[in-house]
Amino acid sequence: MDNFFNNVKLFDLIIKWKYHLLAVVIAALLLSVLFSSPIFIKPLYKSYALVYPSNISPYSTENETEQMMQMFQSKDIRDSVIHRFNLAKHWEIDSTYTYFMSTMVFFWDQRVRIEKTPNEAVEIEVLDPDPQIACDMTSAIIDFYNLKVRGLHKEKFGEVVENYKFILDIKQRYMDSLSKQLVEFGKKYGIIEYGNQTREVMRAYFQNKGSSEVQKYLRNLEEHGGEYLKVVQLMNTESGSLSTMKLDADRALMDYNRKFTHANVLSQPFPADKKSFPVRWLIIVMSTLAALFLALIVAGIIENRKQNSLNAIQQG
Repeated sequence: MDNFFNNVKLFDLIIKWKYHLLAVVIAALLLSVLFSSPIFIKPLYKSYALVYPSNISPYSTENETEQMMQMFQSKDIRDSVIHRFNLAKHWEIDSTYTYFMSTMVFFWDQRVRIEKTPNEAVEIEVLDPDPQIACDMTSAIIDFYNLKVRGLHKEKFGEVVENYKFILDIKQRYMDSLSKQLVEFGKKYGIIEYGNQTREVMRAYFQNKGSSEVQKYLRNLEEHGGEYLKVVQLMNTESGSLSTMKLDADRALMDYNRKFTHANVLSQPFPADKKSFPVRWLIIVMSTLAALFLALIVAGIIENRKQNSLNAIQQG
């Protein structure tokens, strides 16, 4: 019953103040239309893209999408986009202002949104007064992301390439030293191919009854053959190791020089033909309802004071 009487009183209040409330509603309607117009609120156009990560390896416990999110939100990408489009001038922010950088970051956070979707994709959304710049900024964020990931990979693979180069140089010098030792065996002792030479020397030894020349070769083979075989074995082992390492080094060099993209773009950004902000009808409706509610409160207070004054006079 109390609610009924309260509703009746509210209805009576609206009837009594109907012209005032109508004036307030009309005024609020006109003012909200005016203040939500481009004269006071600059319209913003939205461009967006939907991307999936590609050709990346996650760090720590994060997955590929989370790594992509971290890259997109990096200071390097943000500053690169700000510089490319001269957003300080475009957004009309004074570069001499004391809190210039904080203001730029605030505008960036308000106008650039990067979020993960439930399906592990990443959605990039950019708002800007110029629909073409909004589209270009979205594309630029993806381009700078590719450059960022490529740069990180290039840095890491560069370290691998340098390490391989260092080790290969050492191994190559060692191989050269072994090769020189084999040459010395040939020059000093005439040992070029141990197996065949041993057979031939032994054949000559028995045929020529051990001539001085044959005995010389036989002595060289006896005294230095073992050392020669050791050097040959070392050279064969090092040659196989060098070939395997050279193959790995070539793969690392290929990774270093590769120019992959690291984002699969499912939805390409495009210039919007309709503004996304402000939503004028919502501003108008909310402003009008707020003004009407406030007017009812004021009217209720006035009526309550009148009633209290009337009661005071009657009691006096």
